[in-house]
Amino acid sequence: MIQFTRRQWLAGTVASSWALKPIISLADGWPSKPLRLVVPFAPGGSSEIVARAVANEMGKTLGQNVFVENKPGGAGNIAMQEVAHATDDHTLILGHIGTLAVNQFIFPKLPYDANKDFTPITLISKVPSLYVVHPDLPVKNMREFVAYAKSKPGQLNYGSAGNGSAGHLAFEYLKMATDTFVLHVPYRGTGAMLTDLMAGRLQAAAAGAPALLQFIKAGKLRCIATGTSSRLPQLPEVATVAEQGYKGFEMTQWYGLLAPSKMPLDRVERLEKEAMAAARGKVVQEKLSQDTALAIGNTRTEFLSFIQQEQARWKPVIARAQIKPEG
Repeated sequence: MIQFTRRQWLAGTVASSWALKPIISLADGWPSKPLRLVVPFAPGGSSEIVARAVANEMGKTLGQNVFVENKPGGAGNIAMQEVAHATDDHTLILGHIGTLAVNQFIFPKLPYDANKDFTPITLISKVPSLYVVHPDLPVKNMREFVAYAKSKPGQLNYGSAGNGSAGHLAFEYLKMATDTFVLHVPYRGTGAMLTDLMAGRLQAAAAGAPALLQFIKAGKLRCIATGTSSRLPQLPEVATVAEQGYKGFEMTQWYGLLAPSKMPLDRVERLEKEAMAAARGKVVQEKLSQDTALAIGNTRTEFLSFIQQEQARWKPVIARAQIKPEG
């Protein structure tokens, strides 16, 4: 009969446990197919840039690809409704300031409940808002734009990715701070809006830096101010709104990953782990930094608290600006 020493028995036990780990981790078989990350806006905006950056990295560690699907319309409500009712455990959504903190104060009735129908996973990124104008507009900075707008009340217009979008909020916030009257023209996504802005059919806009920086550098748009608390390294010559006479003004967009609330906790926990690692990883950090975005990657508890704080902050702003759904 073969006998083992205690050391040999322990070594064999440890080796066996490690050999079993891959079998145990794969026993559930999830994810069993590619995951779908729904972006509630048309291609061409900050949301798609952020989504693709983190999706690519998550796909490397989840064992399945994460593909991005743009689903615009209804200020993000159409996509949110669809994902809220998804039951395949392979559908996620990119939430943002509009769909999670603003729409509930704009629409009298939403087809989803931001606080009950979704489980926050991680805050992926914060994106600086930039204020831009068509190069032919005779203004070089925010002070000149405000003076020009006040000399032509209601004669200038600005575009956004839609009612309740981050760009809409950013410009309405600016109008309140500067006491100006500029007409809002909503689009179905940032890409379409930028096309009209660069063609001169719009005079101004506010949007996330990733979607605007290349056009600013090419001279197709003029940046008159940043919504950040300090100047951006990528645009050191552009003063902040606060620097130009509006103390305390700050406006940034943000994007986070969520799952339907029905998704089992063990899968949510795995997504949290992988999404946090992706957002904090070198590849995503560098990618978003190139596009003037800040990668975050916090815990789901921290993200939930952040959403609640944002809801409390924007509720009075929406009421004052009287932002309404598109008629």
